[in-house]
Amino acid sequence: MDLFHNVGLGFAVALSWENLLCCVVGVLVGTLVGVLPGLGPAATISLLLPSTYYLGPTPAVIMLAGVYYGAMYGGSTTSILINIPGEAASVVTCIDGYRMARQGRAGPALGISAFSSFIAGTLSVIGLCFAAPPLAKFALGFGPPEYSALIFLAFSVVANLASQSILKGLMMIGAGIFLGCIGSDFITGDLRFTYGSITLFDGIGIVPVVIGLFGIAEVLENMEVEAGKSDVLYAKLKGLFPTLKDWKESIPAIFRGTFLGFFLGILPGGSPIMASFASYALEKRISKHPENFGKGVIEGVAGPEAANNSATGGCFIPLMTLGIPTNVVMALMLGALMIHGIRPGPMFIQEKPDLFFGFVASMYLGNAMLLILNLPLIPLWVRLLTIPYRLLFPLILLFCIIGVYSLNNNVWEIIIMLIFGIIGYLMRKFKYEAAPFVFAFILAPLIENSVRQSLLMSEGRFDIFFERPISCVLTIAGFIMYLLTVIRWIKLRRKISYEFP
Repeated sequence: MDLFHNVGLGFAVALSWENLLCCVVGVLVGTLVGVLPGLGPAATISLLLPSTYYLGPTPAVIMLAGVYYGAMYGGSTTSILINIPGEAASVVTCIDGYRMARQGRAGPALGISAFSSFIAGTLSVIGLCFAAPPLAKFALGFGPPEYSALIFLAFSVVANLASQSILKGLMMIGAGIFLGCIGSDFITGDLRFTYGSITLFDGIGIVPVVIGLFGIAEVLENMEVEAGKSDVLYAKLKGLFPTLKDWKESIPAIFRGTFLGFFLGILPGGSPIMASFASYALEKRISKHPENFGKGVIEGVAGPEAANNSATGGCFIPLMTLGIPTNVVMALMLGALMIHGIRPGPMFIQEKPDLFFGFVASMYLGNAMLLILNLPLIPLWVRLLTIPYRLLFPLILLFCIIGVYSLNNNVWEIIIMLIFGIIGYLMRKFKYEAAPFVFAFILAPLIENSVRQSLLMSEGRFDIFFERPISCVLTIAGFIMYLLTVIRWIKLRRKISYEFP
């Protein structure tokens, strides 16, 4: 009964004019971000973080979440029409979606993409609503050792999945932890690595760092690319509603992709990208005609699109119940909550039921809005694909500068943003991914506090991490993950040395 009461409370919160407006703005911006190649939800959320400073925590989270799952919707448009994924999770959609468009079936491909996204998004919201409270109750048994072990395990997974090299992943995690510890020591109050700068007394701000790494670096990287004219299939864009045969072939793939994506989204390091690839591989494996995949089968569009949208719902469960982000976008969402002084964790749902259930209800409303808006607006999104990049990037740069300066009216934060923009650009050039760095940077204060509190509890003994059952299991799992990753890296190095002596 409490659950249904809280769901009713959530819809009452989500239907207020401010939250509803933020939901509409979020899903529209997210769809636009997904449609325009070169932009992504991480870069866009980092750009919008300053604007959330003037909103309450509930409308801020609703708007940023709308950008995230809206981008999952919009990314399929360019994948199907011009074979360019508007968002990284839509890469798999290019394989069969573009082939369907070349066969004159762009309409059904876009239609099934929208419908499968809506079905998967709706089911993932229901899963979020039912799965999060029990997990939060389980997490009430977590103390500093458990949180330390959990973050240790999460770092091991992120280092493994986010980078081709374990060394690069660990280097990014180490750099993120170091920079995240700049500022005042939370126990002694001593200043660390501030060098007399008043700006650094409270540490390096999250907003300048993420806007630099994603927004500025995106501009610098894309300035190198000469954008040519895209072959958009205007003439073949008709018949957006799939036939009964299309539905018969797609519905099993939609439900398989939904459940697979939801559970992959919950895992540390899980992401819509992983979910979409896993769904496509599953559909091809169980198909009676796997040889047709890559030639324009509708299951190859429906399954991955359902999986990447379902994964967005699953990603919010560890964030809301444990305070642990599973990917870089969730890390940015955590940063947005921290800006408002809110730290998600086991007590979050009990202490902030209006925020949590209002957010859940807004996700359902947002998915319905996306279905209603996307189908009639597809021709408009197609027209937007013709906007030259040289007009977009100066505007993005301007918004970055205004957004960072508007937070504290501090010019030094603009300089920090530009420095991290250059660092982010160099990281991309030398194949160092930003995800492990952002994870570690945002979680550095939490893991430092947890480890130091654990050692204070045990009077300096490290065996406290093995004395408690949950922390023991998580710590051992973390060491196993690191060991397996190192073994994989050694095998890869040996293989390269054999091929190129």
